[in-house]
Amino acid sequence: MSSEKTYNVLFLCTGNSARSILGEAIMNRLGAGRINARSAGSHPKGEVHPFTIDLLKQFNYKTEGFRSKSWDEFARDDAPHFDFVFTVCDDAAAETCPVWPGQPMTAHWGIPDPAKVEGTEAEKRAAFADAYGRLYNRIAIFVSLPLASIDRLSLKNRLDKIGQTKD
Repeated sequence: MSSEKTYNVLFLCTGNSARSILGEAIMNRLGAGRINARSAGSHPKGEVHPFTIDLLKQFNYKTEGFRSKSWDEFARDDAPHFDFVFTVCDDAAAETCPVWPGQPMTAHWGIPDPAKVEGTEAEKRAAFADAYGRLYNRIAIFVSLPLASIDRLSLKNRLDKIGQTKD
């Protein structure tokens, strides 16, 4: 058993149906037990977008348990304390977020909303794949950081730079 700290991460978006769900799935896979990721939305859609589920299944993710939920669920006293909170859409970044206990490190990693893309089914699915790829790249950089040995200011600067990564 490892004595390494397990970090809690929350991905926030408005609808919690696409980008934040993808972020949760990718972070849990790449974090491999070192990181517990969750997701939520300020105005959840009530269901995960079917293209999100289809894409995750394509990459062999387990999709049971994903649901669109409010960030209020994680602002309660009995909720986990988060080490990191990432907003992945412009709407959630501009909103007033709840106060998270423990003062987690925050960063904005904006990704265009694939659920808003209009066009053919292929164009819509390509937008979901693009969002997945961008999030995957950013999360891969994040999980490679020496989280336990880096000072807070340096870490905050790195998190902000990850959000500016050209995908």
